[in-house]
Amino acid sequence: MLAALVTAVAILGGTLFVLHRPDALPGADRTARARVAAPESGTPPPATTPAAPSPSGTTPPAPTPPSPAPGPGTPESTPARGTGTFTVAQGTAEPVGHGRIRRYRVEVEDGIGVDPAASAAQIQGILGDKRGWTNDRRNGFQLVAAGGYDFTVKIASPATVDRICGAAGLDTRGEVNCNVGSQVLVNVKRWTTGSPRFDGPIDEYRALVINHEVGHRIGHGHEGCPGPGKPAPAMMQQIYGLKGCKPNAWPYGADGGYLSGPPVP
Repeated sequence: MLAALVTAVAILGGTLFVLHRPDALPGADRTARARVAAPESGTPPPATTPAAPSPSGTTPPAPTPPSPAPGPGTPESTPARGTGTFTVAQGTAEPVGHGRIRRYRVEVEDGIGVDPAASAAQIQGILGDKRGWTNDRRNGFQLVAAGGYDFTVKIASPATVDRICGAAGLDTRGEVNCNVGSQVLVNVKRWTTGSPRFDGPIDEYRALVINHEVGHRIGHGHEGCPGPGKPAPAMMQQIYGLKGCKPNAWPYGADGGYLSGPPVP
């Protein structure tokens, strides 16, 4: 990584991201389950067309009953290319956490065999977990399907991730995720098979990706291993190796303590 670059790029458990301000402009209203074309960048188009993801409650309707989370797959069963259009997960949930409530929506590319409702339910569970960022009592999150929102989590084929991330100057090589603008792009290969560097269940790896990226959005930087045998911080770039730490997907431990490490430039 070159320090002289204005845009910083790094990798987490297979995730590239562009460092950016935690807050951006609200996205335009859109309808649940609307099919939208994959944007080429994080810049929202005019309000008369489907908007690209960008940052922003009234009391929402009751949440949609969660569907079972999608199970792990194999690299051979992961499609290399989808349709290039996305389906927005249906349903709006009650906010979780306190303080600033960030609204987010989940979109899944059509043709990759991943259920939007199941994925949204899993992401909602991650962000609402007591080991997650709501434990700081300063941040909260709300899953939405329409109206203004702060960011989107998109699960997409390797080809689509490469195209969207490549438009921002990132080379994801058909393998890794990226975080650009107000979009978290999750490569379906990583979503269904995990990371070879993360020794844990697929659901834990998914939690690591979501917690790390959302951590950046609320102002957290990278952290290193605090010592041999200790849990790796969620903000550690665990794809580079654990440096003696144990794999961990969560910002906070079961006892409510923050699992921190030394700051990493």
